[in-house]
Amino acid sequence: MDKVFETRVKEMGLSLTDNQYRQFDQYYELLVEWNKVMNLTGITEYEEVNEKHFLDSLSIVKCCDLTKIASLIDVGTGAGFPGIPLKIAFPDMKVVLLDSLNKRIRFLDEVIEKLKLTDIETIHGRAEDFAKKAEYREQFDLCVSRAVANLSTLSEYCLPYVKTGGYFVSYKSGEVDDEARKAENAVKILGGTIEDVEKFKLQGTEIGRSFIKIRKMKNTARKYPRKAGLPAKEPLQ
Repeated sequence: MDKVFETRVKEMGLSLTDNQYRQFDQYYELLVEWNKVMNLTGITEYEEVNEKHFLDSLSIVKCCDLTKIASLIDVGTGAGFPGIPLKIAFPDMKVVLLDSLNKRIRFLDEVIEKLKLTDIETIHGRAEDFAKKAEYREQFDLCVSRAVANLSTLSEYCLPYVKTGGYFVSYKSGEVDDEARKAENAVKILGGTIEDVEKFKLQGTEIGRSFIKIRKMKNTARKYPRKAGLPAKEPLQ
């Protein structure tokens, strides 16, 4: 267990058990092992993974009280960030991890099994397709995404999953004010409003991070998301 990581977690106001820290270490080992045969991450050094993946994933506690979140979906989860670190830290939360690449889903299934995580599900497919299914549409208190896409596109992927009164939080790096401003109308069309933009430096680093916090004000119109590929090709204006 990395003492620096433990200190940083405590500085966030989180209190984890030895077992939870062990789960983070197991997750790291699986990530590095699977990364040898498939491209999961360009970051493989232990301290760097702790900092740039694990702490970064957990830092959403700066803008959301996760003790009040019963259900979360991570759209475009990739190697499981931020969904799995959040599940480890908040084990009572129901979590769904969505990714379009089946081999990543196989990796995530192994992580879930080895870490003995419960009440967590992986789904393989496109965000546009699953958002049309009744069992996922407007079913979640919180949708998160660290996926790289502009906010208009991400909002069309993510807001349809969020219950009215719930939140979509987009993890971003660098300057986001302009992007947030340009996405305001798209967010409104989808039933949301940008409530807050939280900017910070990742703990112990000079890495600039931002959260764009969008509150779901009303149901998303049935026609959204549009068919697969369109939200990225022609973002809502």
